[in-house]
Amino acid sequence: MTLSVSGGCFAYGGQTVLKDIDFSAGEGDVLAILGPNGAGKTTLLRCIMGFLKWQSGGSYIDGISIRSVPQRKLWQQMAYVPQAKEFTSSATVREAVMLGRMGRTGLFSQPSREDQAAAEEALDSFGILPLADKSCRQISGGELQMVLIARAIASGPKLLILDEPESNLDFRNQLIVLNAVSDLAKKGITCVFNTHYPAHALQRANKALLLQKGGGCIFGDAARVVTEDNIERCFGVRAVIGEVETEENIFRSVLPLELSEGIRKTESESRIAVVSIIAPDSIHEKQAEKINEILHRYSEFFIGRMGMPYRKRRVNIITLTLEAAAEEISALVSELTLIGGVSVKATYAKKTGEA
Repeated sequence: MTLSVSGGCFAYGGQTVLKDIDFSAGEGDVLAILGPNGAGKTTLLRCIMGFLKWQSGGSYIDGISIRSVPQRKLWQQMAYVPQAKEFTSSATVREAVMLGRMGRTGLFSQPSREDQAAAEEALDSFGILPLADKSCRQISGGELQMVLIARAIASGPKLLILDEPESNLDFRNQLIVLNAVSDLAKKGITCVFNTHYPAHALQRANKALLLQKGGGCIFGDAARVVTEDNIERCFGVRAVIGEVETEENIFRSVLPLELSEGIRKTESESRIAVVSIIAPDSIHEKQAEKINEILHRYSEFFIGRMGMPYRKRRVNIITLTLEAAAEEISALVSELTLIGGVSVKATYAKKTGEA
């Protein structure tokens, strides 16, 4: 399923909040929406889903305006996770999650065994099955956030929209939620989420939409949108995007340094690097196709490419040598890192003049 917005504009009381919003996210895409407070992230989600009416432009599902899709049909395909603070109910956790099946069963229908199994599976996947018989008023805000996500997943959506799903969660539960989003994307579900964490966008999303106060936006591949220059432009903060290395991969993180008084333009510098990829034989066919598609897009930068199967360990090893701007190399590594089960690292040649 493809979600798109074309020419979206919205204003409150004559003050522009969203202007000329254009983006698309298709099957298996994870789109992260970022921006400073007041840039309209939650407003954007409400406009996308039709809760608020675009003043111009529109939202589309597979090219069809959301406003022309019958509500029952729409909510059989789409699920929404609001912020926990917006949800109040005396229902039990199990009952709240079961509400996610209503789009399929109807308001007054008895849940089937399939419905009950879907709810139980969602409860268990988020580790909240022990809370099933508690009232939603008796659990913490973080636990309630997990309940709302479980409710959405229980509905079996093709499109999942989440409003700051990691808010109020500790590190462990943030990872559970982010892993769930990644797993759903691998199953072909389109996932869209607002976040205050640029690092989460870099580590989990393949697309990003960066909102600016006053209505502007930047959309594209996450690694090309979430950059030091764009963070400074939109947030007014100077930040460093660094790399954290594990035994298998390199992950990108964002460290804010200071408030910015003016935007500095980072010069692109051509670098030589070797990118090593290790993929298991058991990798899914779609994942293998994705690797080849990514490598094809960056092939203009390749100096050399070598692939070798190592049958003893049942892995495939690909070594790329390329010359490109540092942001191109980082974008390549970021895209490959998003593919589950693949280990990726880049080694840069020393700059000219370095000892």
